[in-house]
Amino acid sequence: MSDVAQAPWRGSVALVLGSSTGGVGQHVLSLVRGLTGGGCRVLVCGPAATDQHFGFSAAGADFAAVEIPASPGPQDSAAIRSLRRALAGRDVDVVHAHGLRASFVACLARPPAPVVVTWHNAVLAKGLRGSASALVERVVARSATLTLGASQDLVDRARALGARDARLAPVAAPVMAAPKRSRAAVRAEFRLAGDAPLILSVGRLHPQKRYDLLVEASARWRELNPAPVTVVAGSGPSYMQLAQRASVLRARFHLLGHRTDVADLLAGADLAVITSDWEARQLFAQEALRAGVPLIATAVGGLPELVGDAAVLIAPGEVDAVDTAVREMLTDDGKRTEYAQRALRQAATWPTERDTIADVLAAYASVAATTRARQG
Repeated sequence: MSDVAQAPWRGSVALVLGSSTGGVGQHVLSLVRGLTGGGCRVLVCGPAATDQHFGFSAAGADFAAVEIPASPGPQDSAAIRSLRRALAGRDVDVVHAHGLRASFVACLARPPAPVVVTWHNAVLAKGLRGSASALVERVVARSATLTLGASQDLVDRARALGARDARLAPVAAPVMAAPKRSRAAVRAEFRLAGDAPLILSVGRLHPQKRYDLLVEASARWRELNPAPVTVVAGSGPSYMQLAQRASVLRARFHLLGHRTDVADLLAGADLAVITSDWEARQLFAQEALRAGVPLIATAVGGLPELVGDAAVLIAPGEVDAVDTAVREMLTDDGKRTEYAQRALRQAATWPTERDTIADVLAAYASVAATTRARQG
């Protein structure tokens, strides 16, 4: 990886994102801090709620509210006009959009600056919505000057759809602050008695995350002695459905809502579990391994290449696989210790936020220079 201090590019960037409460917004915030710290001028364009949630303005960026809808439709026209107004009169060298929805709006806005897009998620929807999303993918792939993929399968997808230049661009999780509470204090919050295990997952409450499987498995673990408690930190549209199902099954399963103390939760956790149907380089997977917490995760998307042999990988969509993997880990102290050690070794191999900023700056310099050469 290159070093930020060696990158000469110090231009003006417009970062565009849609609705986000998790990984995409955190990545954009990381870019804001790194780019402004490196002398770049940064404008963030996205829903007003994202600035309130992530604090782009407080981190040193200008912010323009552009309400990008979650699904393609007639309202996209308003978002495109809004983005054009936000960019008008600004000397922007590169427009960098994050996620397919924001990238679609950015490409159709046709700014004079080159458009870089980062694909953070795969399209999993079926039927009419899936068809509409596939069209969005194709438009974005063929319109962007440069396509960056958070995992190799996203890069391959973009190339298959006609991307002119598609590259892997791993998204590094921001380094968390040290825990503020002890393991005992975290366990006390959940009234864990003795050596009862604490199982943790963090993510948006969305069907893609398949927390329904975790609820079902948690109900089975009531028979264990001691019985573990499972907690999920995050908010999202699946909250009521998951809460109701956990209540019906009498599962020792708790939805914590949005939390800012993930470092504390990891300090108190015995296991981390990811049950998603798809992920790229999920931030929670990175956080868990950096904290040395044994991880069980589905073998989907970019997770296998991210974790290597440092996590127990299971088939997606199978509650039996979740159940078996957790039981085996909880009953084998040596296995948990081994995977905790593997986690720390694997995490040490990953690119840092500094590496990510350096690579993004190099990409900006490349597309900006190519655009100037074509215009000149």
